Order: sequence, then C-alpha cells, then structure tokens
Amino acid sequence: MDEQSGLIESLIEKGEQYGKTTLELLKLKTLDKSADVASNLVSWLIVLIFAVLFFLILNIGVALWLGELLGKSYYGFFVVSGIYALLALIFSIFRKQLIKDPLNNSIIEQVLE
Repeated sequence: MDEQSGLIESLIEKGEQYGKTTLELLKLKTLDKSADVASNLVSWLIVLIFAVLFFLILNIGVALWLGELLGKSYYGFFVVSGIYALLALIFSIFRKQLIKDPLNNSIIEQVLE
C-alpha cells in the first residue's frame, strides 16, 4: 500500500512539474514572439520616419518647381495637395485590399512563425 501511495505521489509530482514546465515554455514562446513583433515594428518605424522625411522634402521641392512653372509658388503647393487628395480618395476606397489585409497577414505570419 505504501508503495502505491509513493507511486501516486511521484506521479502527481511529475504531473505538477510537467504543468509548470509547459507554462514556463508558453511564457518564453510568447515573450519571443512579442519581442520579434516589437523589434520588427520598431525597425520598420525607423525606416518609415526616414521615408517620410525624404518624401516631405521631395514634395516641397516639387511644389516649388511646379510653382515656378505655373508663375506663382503657391500654385505648385495646390497641385501637390490636389494629388495627395486624389491619392487619399483612392486609398480610402481600396484601404482594405491595399493596407488592412496585407498588414493583418504580415502580423499573423510573424506570430505563427
């Protein structure tokens, strides 16, 4: 009888250790995926900041150049802002296909990797 109770206690201890180990492994996997997603997000954010600065300066140059061609400098800014208004309209119509779905797929792909 003592032998059976010792085996049961050993089995319960091993089950408890297995549960703790599984929980710890789940925590570590979650931490790894979170760190991967966060580091990827930060690296893309840095690239995005530089790209925005580049396009901002480029747009100012294009607006000034168009303004010279059109005779008044503010005409160039109107033309460039009109182009952006048109792009905003196109992106608002197709935002699900162009932005939302690819972004969702990218995040899910990273998490399930």
